[in-house]
Amino acid sequence: MAEITAQLVKDLRERTGAGMMECKKALQATNGDIAEAEVYLRKQGIASAGKKASRATKQGLIGSYIHAGGQLGVMVEVNCESDFVARTDDFKELVHDIAMHIAAADPRYLRREEVPAEVLEKEKEIARDRARNEGKPDKVLDRIVEGRLAKFYEEVCLLEQPFVKEATLTIEQLVKTKIAKLGENISVARFIRFKVGDVAAAEAGGENAALEPVAQ
Repeated sequence: MAEITAQLVKDLRERTGAGMMECKKALQATNGDIAEAEVYLRKQGIASAGKKASRATKQGLIGSYIHAGGQLGVMVEVNCESDFVARTDDFKELVHDIAMHIAAADPRYLRREEVPAEVLEKEKEIARDRARNEGKPDKVLDRIVEGRLAKFYEEVCLLEQPFVKEATLTIEQLVKTKIAKLGENISVARFIRFKVGDVAAAEAGGENAALEPVAQ
């Protein structure tokens, strides 16, 4: 396999606007062929989506999902740039799919940057002690911890979780496919997950992220 250099990843990122990790994966999948990697990203709807990521999202929808039996419910706010896009079936489907995913996958945070430092340090400590107990040499501990943290983020951060309806896509990649299709920036702003009997409902999306109950 061809060497995937940082410069090659950077070049593909500049050509497509996709994220660094997505560019690296595309290059690995195409044996370092940058033209084929661009096609690979376009097929997934990722290329060009990143270029829209800086545009303001002040419209959107608050979607909800109530699981059968009424014991579990989710509210999620997904934003876009225009009211026109917010009213499209594609956007409504995205909001519903994300709400349903949250109900099924139970994420604790929206993105990895929101994981509290103390939680992250505890996970590092657990991963390091576990590796030592498995007899791993000290020289590889950092690499093992890094890999297990990546798995931790995948389990608890909404944007990094594999989409429950299509495990080859993360939620972030799912959003990017809609950005590419609808031509507007789209972002997940916040969510809250309720479960009957669980008073500590999971809220995510930054400070003051809780969705206010609808007045009766």
